[in-house]
Amino acid sequence: MKAIISVIGEDRPGIIAKVSSKLFEMNVNIEDISQTIMQNYFTMIMMVDTSKSSADFATISQAMVQLGQEIGMDIKMQNQSIFDAMHRV
Repeated sequence: MKAIISVIGEDRPGIIAKVSSKLFEMNVNIEDISQTIMQNYFTMIMMVDTSKSSADFATISQAMVQLGQEIGMDIKMQNQSIFDAMHRV
């Protein structure tokens, strides 16, 4: 299953490394990534594939929320099909 992960918060070193390491631990593949810094705020959107992970969507999503709390970032994960439906014009 494809999912969209968003990461937002005050910029600091190591954000991409921590998020990608956690996804690697859960065998989640990053398929695309876009990140920028806007006036000291880090923003990143990733498209990931969870199909090879032994963890279910809820477990991965909760791990991302937990990681966000640990590193002081707001991390959210959405199913790609829900994300697409919400942003359809």
